[in-house]
Amino acid sequence: MAIQIGDKLPAASFKVKTADGVKDVSTDDVFKGKKVVLFAVPGAFTPTCTLNHLPGYLANYDALIAKGVDTVAVVSVNDVHVMGAWAKATEGEGKIVYLSDGIGAFTKAAGLDIDLSGGGLGVRSKRYSALIEDGVVKSLDIEENPGVATVSSAEAMLEKL
Repeated sequence: MAIQIGDKLPAASFKVKTADGVKDVSTDDVFKGKKVVLFAVPGAFTPTCTLNHLPGYLANYDALIAKGVDTVAVVSVNDVHVMGAWAKATEGEGKIVYLSDGIGAFTKAAGLDIDLSGGGLGVRSKRYSALIEDGVVKSLDIEENPGVATVSSAEAMLEKL
């Protein structure tokens, strides 16, 4: 079952690519004591993720921060090197935190995994957005179809803030 509004995020470890190499970060490192907009994509470099979902968060980054958000983060079941390359290719470095959930441990613990094997992707994350305050889910919007980004868009998130 998926996490619900009011639930604390499951404890997990992510990997991020930094100028100094690969770094492990925990859910506490990312969310504790902060107001975080988290959005998830089924795959870095995939069409909807790269051409629709992520660009909205990049374009609205300053507006999200102006609404009191401390961090904007994206999570995907991709390895850290793919997420690092995606950050660089999309010019999101230094704005959005690109969290690699390489084996899907966080995604599965949150109950937000989806089997996209039919499309050749394997087990990935559902597409969603969430407002997290001090590690607690305040809003959660999950797309019914992983190929669209409407309820989980940056514009939809801005309306909630």
